[in-house]
Amino acid sequence: MTKSKSLSNEAKWGIVLALPAILGFLIWTLGPMVASFILSFTDWNVVSTPHFIGIENFRKMFMEDFIFKKSIYATLYYTLGSVLSTVIFAFLIALLLNQKIKGLPIFRTIFYLPSITPAIASAMLWIWLFNPDFGLLNQLLGRFGIPRLQWIYDEKQVIPSLIFMSIWGMGGTMIIFLAGLQGIPQEFYEAVDMDGGNWWHKFRYITIPMMTPTIFFNLVMAIIGTFQVFTSAYIMTSGGPNYASMFYVYYIYLSAFRYGDMGYACALAVILFFIILSFTLVVFRSSPYWVYYESARRR
Repeated sequence: MTKSKSLSNEAKWGIVLALPAILGFLIWTLGPMVASFILSFTDWNVVSTPHFIGIENFRKMFMEDFIFKKSIYATLYYTLGSVLSTVIFAFLIALLLNQKIKGLPIFRTIFYLPSITPAIASAMLWIWLFNPDFGLLNQLLGRFGIPRLQWIYDEKQVIPSLIFMSIWGMGGTMIIFLAGLQGIPQEFYEAVDMDGGNWWHKFRYITIPMMTPTIFFNLVMAIIGTFQVFTSAYIMTSGGPNYASMFYVYYIYLSAFRYGDMGYACALAVILFFIILSFTLVVFRSSPYWVYYESARRR
C-alpha cells in the first residue's frame, strides 16, 4: 500500500513539474499551429472578422502568385547551398580543432563567437563587407587582380553571397561535431595503427562511420533552420534584387504585416510546414542506409 501510494505521489509530482512545458507547448506551439491552419481557409486582414473562403488562398498561391514561386526557388536554392556548405565546413573545422595543439581553447572560442553574435549586428557587418565600392571583400579581390563583384546587389550573385555569409555562423554546428569527435574511442584509431593503416583509413573507416549520427542530427537541424531564414532578407536585401532573395518566411512576414493579408500568410505558413516536414522525412527515411549506430550493429 505504501509503495503504490509513493508511486502515486511520484507520478503527481512528475505531472506538476512537466506541466509548464506541456502548457507552453499547447499554448505557444500547438495552439498557433491549429489556429494558423484554420485561418488559412479565410480572408482576414486582422482588424476585421475572418471570412471563410475555402481553398481560395491555396488556389491563388499556386495559380496566380509569381512571388510565391520566386520565394520557393530562392529558399530551396539557399537551403541546399547553405546546409551543404555549413555542415561540410563545420565538420572540417571541428576536425582541425580536435587536434592537440597549443592555444586550442582560443581557436575554439574564435570560431564559435560569430554564432552568438546578434543577427542584426552580423547583418550590418556583412552589408559593409559586401559593399561593391568600398567593401573589404572587393578590396581583397582587387589585390589579386580579380574584378569587383556586386555580391548582394546582383540578382545572380545574391544567393551565393548569402550562402557564403551563412558559413560565418557555423559555430553551433561545429561544437556539436567537436563533441562527437571527442566521443570516438581512441582504441579504434590505435587498432588501425597496429594494422598498418594511415590517416585516410582512420578517417574513412573510423571517423566517418562513427560521426554519421552527429552528421544526421546537424543535417536535420540545418534543414529546419535554413528553411526559416529571415534576417538576411529583412535587413540586407529586402527580398531583392528582382525578388532573387525573397525568402519564404520573409514573404510570409510581408503578406501578414505589410500587405495585411493574414489569411494568405497563414496559408503560406501551412505550406512551409509541409515542405519542412517532407524534407525532414526524406532525411529520416534515408538514415538507415548511411547512419551507423554501434548498438544496432551489435544486435
